[in-house]
Amino acid sequence: MALPAAAARIVLAALTNERARKTAGWIAAAILAPIILIAALLLSLLSGTTQHNNAAVDLVFNGGSIPSTMSAEYAAQAHVMQACLEMLDRAVAEVNGKTEDTSLDGNWVKAVFFTLRFGDEHLKLTASAARDFADCFVRYEERTRTVTSGTDPDTGETIYAEETYTVAVPVDQETAFANLTAAGHPVTENLAANAQAVYDRIAYGAADGYTGEIQYGGSRITELDASEFADLSTKNAEDLVTYVTHAWESGWGYVWGTFGQTLTESLLESKIRQYPDGVGSYEDIIRSKWLGGRTADCVGLIKGYGWLDTDSMTIRYGTNGMPDIGADAMYRNASVKGTIGTIPETPGLAVWKSGHIGVYIGNGEVIEAMGTHYGVVKTQLADRNWTAWLEIPYIQYD
Repeated sequence: MALPAAAARIVLAALTNERARKTAGWIAAAILAPIILIAALLLSLLSGTTQHNNAAVDLVFNGGSIPSTMSAEYAAQAHVMQACLEMLDRAVAEVNGKTEDTSLDGNWVKAVFFTLRFGDEHLKLTASAARDFADCFVRYEERTRTVTSGTDPDTGETIYAEETYTVAVPVDQETAFANLTAAGHPVTENLAANAQAVYDRIAYGAADGYTGEIQYGGSRITELDASEFADLSTKNAEDLVTYVTHAWESGWGYVWGTFGQTLTESLLESKIRQYPDGVGSYEDIIRSKWLGGRTADCVGLIKGYGWLDTDSMTIRYGTNGMPDIGADAMYRNASVKGTIGTIPETPGLAVWKSGHIGVYIGNGEVIEAMGTHYGVVKTQLADRNWTAWLEIPYIQYD
């Protein structure tokens, strides 16, 4: 017997209330007593805390090995949700192809979907349904632009014309939730709070529950090193691999919004002001693990190489033709890319899923700035839920 959607959402929503969390075990037991298979695992993970929710989030969003204690039914549910999120990644990429000023945050879309739908008896998501869900987070408006339409045969002058086109504009949370409710996905206050908790976990790297293989680097080194670069005159895939490998070996940490700088007290304070949730919420962890060393977020690890001045061995923001863009924009801007199942054996490619990016270094391995608790680590390509690969714009590939 499958886990009813309403029961799963009650358990998830209960976690947003401290008192409810303390009694979540007996609440869930009362609701789910007749259910033997999936519910049994869910209850075993409850233990009076949010750990069961965190375990589901970590498995679905981050991948890794399925614990041997997990029932086949629950594992199947997690795999179906992973497939749904991959479908949402593609839908968000389509929507972002129509944005101009601000991109739609795929992690937020997926966090809301996960909270609303995890535990549904017949969970599935078609491409059209995924697009409909993503469309709840944007509004579409018509804009005009001037384009060239040819050349005057008599004068040789360029002829210009006005063109109307459609732009996707991300909406605020209240509007998105209203759109979802109208589309048959009502979002309660508790579910909204839980979606925010899921988002914080996957976006800012608060998780410690990734179960795949992780290789940590060596002790902290703050010096940058280009002595083994193949070509100092270009930004190329081979040297990108050398750069990120050095970052891994040097024990770099993770702080949202950084790109390889040494994390001084003043830099940390500025990032806390800039990102009170993404950095401020994890200040204690950052201070204990990363203060005094070099740090980067996922796309910052790549941008740091792009912005590296090999003459002065300093990272100079916005230089060398690499713009300050996020992981999703880097994917959208790539002209050469494909689904992860088609990745060629080309070290220096990026691997991507909505909201996150890493560098493939060859032999089935990836170096990525994984999250606040992890820092820059080496992982197995097959263990992570990457959606696509790409040649990074602004990097030369042979």
